[in-house]
Amino acid sequence: MAKGKAKSAGPLDRSPSHLLHRTLQVALDLYAEEFGPAGITQRQFAVLAAVESREGLTQTELVGLTGIDRSTLADMVARMIVKGLLERQKSPTDARANSVRLTAEGRIVLTEAQPKMEAVDTRLLKMLSGSKREVFTGLLRDLVAAGDPEAPVKPKKSKAEKAAKAEKKKLKKAAQADA
Repeated sequence: MAKGKAKSAGPLDRSPSHLLHRTLQVALDLYAEEFGPAGITQRQFAVLAAVESREGLTQTELVGLTGIDRSTLADMVARMIVKGLLERQKSPTDARANSVRLTAEGRIVLTEAQPKMEAVDTRLLKMLSGSKREVFTGLLRDLVAAGDPEAPVKPKKSKAEKAAKAEKKKLKKAAQADA
């Protein structure tokens, strides 16, 4: 993606889907800079992080946590098994399902990748003013939750979101008192 100040794209400047696509391009550029050509991909990081958070989850559950479609995820898991990052076995609760776990190597790769991912997230959020960072992240969570009923439950509102809501309520009461 070209660097520098974005030029007006006319109606695209007002298109949420286009702007999200461009935002993803920025995030992936930062990811590539931080991880380099030999690093794991952003999707591989997501898989490793999801498996670590719920060791022994099924591939179906992994689809729900990562948002990666079933066939792509199955291919990714197969390749990550060959690389020694994951291991798969039959689920103890459902003989038709596969359970996925990190290998020792997968755990090492994830541990080494986590600070890099934090750096990517920090760089991305630094592009916004401090007050907008938590709001932006919250709005992204809202979009994911609204678009995917099986997405993980959205966390409670942040202090900044609660403070903004309280301030709005306070201003509304003050305006009504003045009326």
